[in-house]
Amino acid sequence: MHTETIRKDLIMTKPSLQKLGATLCLLMLAGITAFAGNRKQLFDFGWKFLLGDNPQAAEAGFDDSRWRSIDLPHDWSIEGTPQKDNPSGNDGGYYPAGTGWYRKTFTLPAGCEKRRWGLYFEGVYMNAEVFVNGRKAGGHPYGYSSFYIDITPFVKKGRNIVAVKVDNSQQKNCRWYSGSGIYRHVWMIETAPVHIAWQGTFVTTPVVSSGEAVVRVASTVTNDSPGTVDIIIGKRITGHGTTAASKETTLTLKAGESREVTDDIRIASPKLWDIGNPELYSAEVTVSSNGRIIDKTSTRFGIRSIEYSADKGLLLNGRQLKLSGGCLHHDNGLLGARSYNRAEQRKVELMKNAGFNAARTSHNPPSEAFLDACDSLGLLVIDEAFDGWRDSKNKHDYSTLFDTWAEKDIEAMVKRDRNHPSVFCWSIGNEVIERKKLEVVTTARHLADAVKRFDKTRPITSALASWDKDWEIYDPLAAEHDIVGYNYMIHKSESDHQRVPSRVMMQTESYPKDAFSNWKKVSENNYIIGDFVWTAIDYLGESGIGRYFYEGQTPGEHYSRNQYPWHGAYCGDIDLTGWRKPISHYRELLYNDNKKLYMAVREPDGYHGRIKTTMWAVWPEWESWTWPGWEKKDVTVEIFSRYPEVRLYLNGQLAGQKKTGKDTEFKAVFNIPYEAGEIIAAGVENGEEKERTSLRTAGTPAVITAKADRNMIKDDGEDLAFIEVELKDDKGTVVPEAANELTVNVSGAATLAAAGNADLTDGTLPADTRHKAWKGRALIVVKNNGKAGTINVSISSPGIKTAVVKLKAKK
Repeated sequence: MHTETIRKDLIMTKPSLQKLGATLCLLMLAGITAFAGNRKQLFDFGWKFLLGDNPQAAEAGFDDSRWRSIDLPHDWSIEGTPQKDNPSGNDGGYYPAGTGWYRKTFTLPAGCEKRRWGLYFEGVYMNAEVFVNGRKAGGHPYGYSSFYIDITPFVKKGRNIVAVKVDNSQQKNCRWYSGSGIYRHVWMIETAPVHIAWQGTFVTTPVVSSGEAVVRVASTVTNDSPGTVDIIIGKRITGHGTTAASKETTLTLKAGESREVTDDIRIASPKLWDIGNPELYSAEVTVSSNGRIIDKTSTRFGIRSIEYSADKGLLLNGRQLKLSGGCLHHDNGLLGARSYNRAEQRKVELMKNAGFNAARTSHNPPSEAFLDACDSLGLLVIDEAFDGWRDSKNKHDYSTLFDTWAEKDIEAMVKRDRNHPSVFCWSIGNEVIERKKLEVVTTARHLADAVKRFDKTRPITSALASWDKDWEIYDPLAAEHDIVGYNYMIHKSESDHQRVPSRVMMQTESYPKDAFSNWKKVSENNYIIGDFVWTAIDYLGESGIGRYFYEGQTPGEHYSRNQYPWHGAYCGDIDLTGWRKPISHYRELLYNDNKKLYMAVREPDGYHGRIKTTMWAVWPEWESWTWPGWEKKDVTVEIFSRYPEVRLYLNGQLAGQKKTGKDTEFKAVFNIPYEAGEIIAAGVENGEEKERTSLRTAGTPAVITAKADRNMIKDDGEDLAFIEVELKDDKGTVVPEAANELTVNVSGAATLAAAGNADLTDGTLPADTRHKAWKGRALIVVKNNGKAGTINVSISSPGIKTAVVKLKAKK
């Protein structure tokens, strides 16, 4: 993770703790308070879990032997079947929730009282209460905030018990799928009494150029020992295998005193962080006493500059950048809310591969692993705090916490995430209900000030929305933001720009179907820095948003509030299996010069029924030339092109040629009678065909193909491999209507983490080994079981050749 150097071999299992404790004990008995190199240790393994409430579970002597054994991250909601009568309802995807308990035993050595101990929870949904040895140690109500608990007063030599109660029984607390449980990582933090404060290092780059950069490292050091200490604070910048620069500061701290030490370190010829070249450095901070290092942290950062103005737009390292962004909810599809590092990394990879250069974490802080991946892969981020303020959208939502917790949750977000170079903007809210009240301006100012107490280097936004005619009355609220976020309101941009010429704007949510008009607004106006479509990837909850349906089916989408058996949203450019819908290729072509040609076919109206679309939907299109029963009837073929002309061929014969460009929205639409065979689209420039793409008619399923995203995973008990499954005919063409039942078998050094398809009406449990394909595709996720060795995955279906995937797990 980005805030500390982690020894990955020291996970917080009982044997490793005993070995570590013995080492520390010897050091302490020798009178030495030394740094053991293991300040932050993973605490994910060896938990016990009970779904249900038992107040006695907090007690140290409680018998949990009959509880289920699990490892974290964990989400008990995804383990249950979506049902119409589940109180989570349409917003929560009809998944179960309730209350659960977690317990874990750990051992500390003699002399542990001379050290400081803490537990860091990256995310618990929600209303977490933490007990250590039967005593209440702390907790946090907001399920998306990370929180740290000092457990030093509660631990003792020998056996210790931590118990966590998670209460997600009040269902109407979130407008999308939240998941339930300890769904992100947990860490044990161990330091000397004199130490660098938790999240106490902030790295900024006040001077950035290709010739030289100034890196400012501010670290807070705390003395929890009973006496005054003389210490040396060392700071070293490293990157690309070398030490770039270093500094030392001598400091005297009284008992109980904390002090921030700030140093400017100059870096010659720095490698700048950019979305195309996300170069990273580390700031290592050490605390030394009597010639020995007693604490050390390593903070990863990037050297980059962000500027913005209505005249020049958004500048990254002095270069103008237009944002092709996508909104994201926090879940990981078939995995539910479980935040495995590899799942978060894959999510960023999917976005980058689809041409996105920015994400908005709607409407809550994301996982640390997601931001780590954005740093490493080069994706800019709007980091958002919460969905609403004082006025409620749901009965038990954040409005019940706002007055007591808003500042604390802002602090938790900003202090945790401020060292990520990918985070370019803080968002303090989304479509707040009280937007017409006078108090909304002072509330926005108060939240902005709370952000700036911990980071003055980034702009502040929030997503504003109104369908009222008097939009301009929100000018005082907009003025409290550095960049104004528009949800579905960018059509107001021209009049707003005339009224407030200095305003910098971005569309923080937009309809997928408006891709071209939004791109045009962004590309033609510097004061509009980008567009964030709702959404980048399909997600659980907000059931039915983005759906198309057939005449006779339940009409409407999410706002109809009853779309069961839908349990998710289909408005993403990318579906739950990672397949890119045609709208994704179109958006990439608009914003990226390297994408020049793509072809898809509109599902014929009436083929499966008369098609009805909804607000967030686009007409269903597929990479398919397989429409049996539709012979001689017209089918619409869409070609997206950056070439000035395109040609369409049907079975070797020219079916038509059309011009493409901005005037045609970079589209060419052909209506041709369907006949089986092959269609070919060709991009034409100066009369010459420069590029071709084709679609072939598929036969019946003959073979299952399976391709893993990686052939090698770590044997850490948490790493994942994602296996994309396709049903193909004997010529290798995906069969687009194939819905065969697939049986999955996993053996060796992994277990099945999840399996399923992109059909958001299919309620089959992801943990089941039998699933149907949808549109000829499915996805399998396997998780390492803590062992090294071979992983065998087979996917079978009656009458079709079985697919076998072999992977390796190693350190």
